[in-house]
Amino acid sequence: MTPAANGEVRLRRWAAALVAVLGLLLVGTWATVRLTTNHLLEREAAAGARNWAEFLAASIGDLEQIAAGEQPVAASMAFFENARKSGQVFRYVIFNRDGYSQLVSDRERIALVDLSEFNPLAAHALLSGRPQVDFRKADTPALPAYYAAAYVPVHAAGQPVAVVAAYVDQTEQRALFFQAFVAAAAALCTLTSLSFGVPAIAWYRRTKEKQRAERSIRFLSHHDPLTGLINRASFVVRLERALVQGRALAGEVALHVIDIDRFKDVNETLGHHGGDALLKAVADRLRLVARQSDLVARLGGDEFVVAQLGVADKAQAEDFARRLWSALSAPLPFRDQEIAATVSVGIAVSPMHGESAARLLKSADLAVHSAKAGGRNCIRFFSAELDESVQARLRLERMVREATEREAFFLAYQPIFELSGRRLVGFEALLRLRDADGQPIPPSTFIPLAEEMRLIGRIGAWALREACRTAAGWPESLRVAVNLSPSQFAEGDICAIVAAALHESRLAPKRLELEITEQLLFANDERNVAALAQLKASGVAIVMDDFGTGYSSLSYLWKFPFDKIKIDRSFMQGLGGADERVATVVKTIIALGRELHMPVTVEGVETAEQVRFLAAADAQHVQGFWFGEPMSATDTMIAILDDLRRRGALPPPNGGGKPALHLVK
Repeated sequence: MTPAANGEVRLRRWAAALVAVLGLLLVGTWATVRLTTNHLLEREAAAGARNWAEFLAASIGDLEQIAAGEQPVAASMAFFENARKSGQVFRYVIFNRDGYSQLVSDRERIALVDLSEFNPLAAHALLSGRPQVDFRKADTPALPAYYAAAYVPVHAAGQPVAVVAAYVDQTEQRALFFQAFVAAAAALCTLTSLSFGVPAIAWYRRTKEKQRAERSIRFLSHHDPLTGLINRASFVVRLERALVQGRALAGEVALHVIDIDRFKDVNETLGHHGGDALLKAVADRLRLVARQSDLVARLGGDEFVVAQLGVADKAQAEDFARRLWSALSAPLPFRDQEIAATVSVGIAVSPMHGESAARLLKSADLAVHSAKAGGRNCIRFFSAELDESVQARLRLERMVREATEREAFFLAYQPIFELSGRRLVGFEALLRLRDADGQPIPPSTFIPLAEEMRLIGRIGAWALREACRTAAGWPESLRVAVNLSPSQFAEGDICAIVAAALHESRLAPKRLELEITEQLLFANDERNVAALAQLKASGVAIVMDDFGTGYSSLSYLWKFPFDKIKIDRSFMQGLGGADERVATVVKTIIALGRELHMPVTVEGVETAEQVRFLAAADAQHVQGFWFGEPMSATDTMIAILDDLRRRGALPPPNGGGKPALHLVK
C-alpha cells in the first residue's frame, strides 16, 4: 500500500474514532441530564406528596378513630370534600397501625373501605417512624399517568396510631420538567458538540488539507504541473525500469524526443496563454497516440518524450514516430484563430543507441538536434555520424553564446574604393569569430547559428557600436558600412539602437551606411519600410546589399529610395565564364543605379580583368581582395595613411619607401 493510501486509512480510522467518541459524549450527556431531571422531579414530587399528607394528618382531629374503623366526624368530612376540589391531590388513604387501609377519599367517593388492603409502604412508615414516598407511572387509565404517593405515620402519646397517604398527580409537573430537560439537554448537547465538534472538524479539515498538500507535493515532484505528464526525473526512473524489463524479455525500447518548432514565436505572437494552450494540446495528443504501456513525459520547455515499449524493429519505431508527428502537426484552434505548429522528432532505440536511460536520452536529443538543424518538421534516427556532427554544432553554439556574453567577437574592416580615382571612400565592418585554438570560424557558419539562437540582436548591437567607435577616429571623408540582420528589426527598436551607437561614438550620421538585404522587406514590408524611413530621415545611408540574388530586388528599388546598391560577389565570380550574360547583367545594374541616382558598389573584385571590365562599365565603387583584404581596426589607420600618401595628400615616410599596406595592386 502506498504512503498516500496508508495516510487515508489512518485518517478514516481517526475520523471514525472521533465520531464514536463524540456520539458517546452526546449519549452520556443526554443520559446524565435525564437522570438528573428524573431525580429532581422525584424529589419535588415526594416533597409535595409529603406536605399534603402531613397537612391532612394535622387537619383531621379524629384520625385515630378513623384508623380504628369509625366514621369521620362532620369536620373531617368537610376537609375531605375540600381536598377533593384542590385538583392536585386526587386521593387520600388512611391506614391503621397494622398497615391496612380504612378510609379512601378520591374523586369518586369518601368512605370507609369494605375490604381492607395491606400496603407495605404504609407498614414500613409505621415501623420506621419516617415518611415513605413512592413515585410511579400508572398502569391503568383510572390513575394519572405519573403520580407520587407519600405515606406519613401519625403518632399519639408516642405511639403510632395511623398512616396518612396522599396521592399527588405529577403528570403536568412532569411534562414541564421534561420540557425543561429537553431544552437543557439540547443546549448542553449543542454546547458539547460545538466544544468538541468544532475543534474536531477543524482538525479533520486541517488533516485533509495537509494530505491534499502532501499529495500535491508528491504529484508535483513526479509530474509537470502544466500538462500533468511525468517529469524528467520520474521518467528517467521509469525508463531505467523499462530497460531492465526489456532486457529480461528480449524487447527493445524506442525513445521519441519531440521538440516544438519555433515555440518562441508562438509565445511572442499569442502570449503565454497561447504557448500554454499549445503545450497542453501536445500533451493530450501524445496521450491519445501512445499506448497504455508507453511512457509519456514533458522534459521541460517545449520538449516532450515518449518511450515506446516492446518495439520489434526500427520500422515499427518509425511508424509510431510518424503517427506522433502527424497528430502533433494538426492545427490547434485557439480563440478566434489557429495555431499551426510543427515538430521535430528524434529517435533512439535500445540497446543499439544506448543501454541506459541517460545514454538513450542523449542519443535521442542528438537526433532531434539534427532534425532541427536539417530544417525542422522532420524525423531523424540517431547515428554515430550524427553524434559527431551534433557535438560539433553544440560546441559551436557554446562558443557563440560565450562570445556573446564576453563580447569576444571582433570586427575586420575591408576597404571600399572609388574606382575612377582609386580613392578610399570607406570600410565595411565584417563580424569575425575565432575558435579556442585561434582559428577563424567562417561567418557563413556562425552568423546563421547566432540568428537561430536569437543572439544576433545583441551581437549586431555590439558590432554597430564598435564600428561607429572605430570610424569616429577616421577622417571625416570616410564612411563605415555595417550589415543589419532582419532579426535585429524583429527583436528590438533598431532605430533606438542606431541612435544610441551614433550618440555614444559621436559619429556623424552621414558617415554611417546600413546594409540590408531584400529579405528584410519581404519579411515585414510595412513595418520594416517605416523603420528604414526613420533611419534614413536621421541622416544615415541605407544600402541594398547582395543586389541581384533575390527574385524581387527591382520592385524594392522603387518601394524604398535606397542610397546605394551593392552587387553581390557571385556576379564577379561568374564573370569571364561560359555564360556571357553575367557581364550584361552587371552593366545593366550599374546603368540602372546611375539612372536612379544610386551609387553602385561591386563586391568580390579579385582580378585585374575584373577591374578593367568594371572601369569600362563605369562602375563607381569597388570592394574585394584586389583592393584590400579585411583588416583590424589598427591597420585601418595605416591603410588610410597609405591612401593619403599614394594620392599625394601626405609625404612618404622618411622621405620615401614603400607603404606599410598594399591596398591597390
